Amino acid sequence: MALKVKSLEEHSRPNAYDEVRVKEMGNIIEVMHSERTNHKIYIKKISDSEYIDLRTGEVKQCEKIDNRAGNLNSVRQSLGRLRDLLNTNIKDPSHCRWVTLTYKENMTDPKRLYEDFKKFNMRMRYNGYKYEYIVAMEPQGRGSWHAHLVMIFDDKAPYIKNDSEDPKEFTMESAWGHGYTKTKKLEDVDNVGAYLTAYLGDMEMSDFKNLSEEEKDKMRIFGIKEVEIKGSTEKKSILKGARLHMYPPKFNLYRCSRGIKKPVISYETEIEAQKKVSEGTLTFEKTIEISDNDSQFCNKINYRHYNLIRDKNQ
Repeated sequence: MALKVKSLEEHSRPNAYDEVRVKEMGNIIEVMHSERTNHKIYIKKISDSEYIDLRTGEVKQCEKIDNRAGNLNSVRQSLGRLRDLLNTNIKDPSHCRWVTLTYKENMTDPKRLYEDFKKFNMRMRYNGYKYEYIVAMEPQGRGSWHAHLVMIFDDKAPYIKNDSEDPKEFTMESAWGHGYTKTKKLEDVDNVGAYLTAYLGDMEMSDFKNLSEEEKDKMRIFGIKEVEIKGSTEKKSILKGARLHMYPPKFNLYRCSRGIKKPVISYETEIEAQKKVSEGTLTFEKTIEISDNDSQFCNKINYRHYNLIRDKNQ
């Protein structure tokens, strides 16, 4: 079945008593309605290379992600799950610190990056800092890697020095030990998930110019977008989603500590869902149509995001 997916300009909203999926993620609630609903799971994986179709009993081969388009879609899905985790666990950004961990050298081994982060985390714990974390790895144009870490404290996040002239003083850089670190506050961000995952998917034009001609050719399918620089009236040019191409197939893009909570998902009527989002602001809406001419299959799916703390007048 060759499915076609397209975005619709006219949104398809559910009726009051239609069933919708409600995904609660901290200050963000997603309401999704599908005209065709199926809660049953028909596919069961039985090995790394095979799965069984429970409707027919057929054993089939898993398709391997060995092409660029398949890997891009996989990375997009990982970024979506990461965005949901960030929003679920960050209700008060003043309890958080966003830390970037970099290397002095051109470090190209993602396995080493995770090992180095593990040691950094142990040093932070040893020095008395208690927090939950979500860490995501980001590839650079030259092949190197660095990490974006969100530290989530129970109360207001403590001040931790980035560096010091005193080699005996504990700092973020001394705990890291491989290069410079950069720490940012997130107090003025009301959708942390969307804000941080944009850094992992988008590429600034300044980075694009440093790529090889071969890499540039691969990136030209991505559209250029002008975005405002936070806290400034200036703008910068980015390639929307271009960095997704740089992640290796099946790469574990992020990891998190055991205390990180998952989104709460429920199935309710549209009227019940509207009670939950009544105090929120609709910040995003998308309706897609999925169709197949051969089987006459057609479905419309509507997604809406509500921000419970954003001013309705913004």
